[in-house]
Amino acid sequence: MWPFICQFIEKLFRETIEPAVRGANNHLSTFSFTKIDIGHQPLRINGVKVYTENVDKRQIILDLQISFVGNCEIDLEIKRYFCRAGVKSIQIHGTMRVILEPLIGDMPLIGALSLFFLRKPLLEINWTGLTNLLDVPGLNGLSDTIILDIISNYLVLPNRITVPLVSEVQIAQLRFPIPKGVLRIHFIEAQDLEGKDTYLKGIVKGKSDPYGIIRVGNQIFQSKVIKENLNPKWNEVYEALVYEHPGQELEIELFDEDPDKDDFLGSLMIDLIEVEKERLLDEWFTLDEVSKGKLHLKLEWLTLMPTADNLDKVLTSIRADKDQANDGLSSALLILYLDSARNLPVSYILMDPLLP
Repeated sequence: MWPFICQFIEKLFRETIEPAVRGANNHLSTFSFTKIDIGHQPLRINGVKVYTENVDKRQIILDLQISFVGNCEIDLEIKRYFCRAGVKSIQIHGTMRVILEPLIGDMPLIGALSLFFLRKPLLEINWTGLTNLLDVPGLNGLSDTIILDIISNYLVLPNRITVPLVSEVQIAQLRFPIPKGVLRIHFIEAQDLEGKDTYLKGIVKGKSDPYGIIRVGNQIFQSKVIKENLNPKWNEVYEALVYEHPGQELEIELFDEDPDKDDFLGSLMIDLIEVEKERLLDEWFTLDEVSKGKLHLKLEWLTLMPTADNLDKVLTSIRADKDQANDGLSSALLILYLDSARNLPVSYILMDPLLP
């Protein structure tokens, strides 16, 4: 299948990514791919997990352990600035979810195929001419890391690639599904964190300036920094849309803010199936990958209701908790789909004159 997957990837680059890049910034209006060759080394699937519980009977959910290490040639240029750059090799490692739905009673038995990563994959890109690319106006504030994050998030839930296999399937409902629920994260406090700040060349250990990064899919939240405290209290609340379960997790990392490089203070991963089952979790969790430290979280699973019958009750509950979140707690969810446009006026791009 690899040669045909490569054909699909080239089509994706030219028909989706290229127009998106051009429209992102006026300075990129002449951006184009001049060569796309993904290489002959195929993608490896190192493991497959199939879900049989807590799934709709008209769908099949597969999680694939993906590994791709390939030598490729992807060349791009921005004609306006005579800028050329490219990619010599790419590595991707992560868990890709494949959803086959809806299952139908006629061949090919599957109505459509959806692909996405549950969380940001490990992505490494070997660039050529990256310095030239980052010199382009509008891009000079970017870095290699930021570009990798932008590309990674393009592949991560709720973004997805949906391929219809039969003509009558409702593609919009598959590409933009209603969230399964909302996760309300009360990021409360931590205890007994490691002291990373040192004095007198490491002889005297001090405290830390801890903060947290919270991820659900490509939704990322960052807490405030608590200065010089190994038992910080944040008392912040975040709300994240959950599009997929089972398999999706809440990921939390704690760091000590430093002028040069922030030190790692521990991590935590929580399966959202457990939160949905309990509806409310208020616990102290032991931090992973460090010798000590605990994190106090309160997690609420909120179910979306099709009508506003219970809205007054929800608003009353929110008013009681109004001091917990800076921007207020949500009482309802508005979903807006921008489907298509027709007969738009033609716009012309005027090129800047060449300067001596």
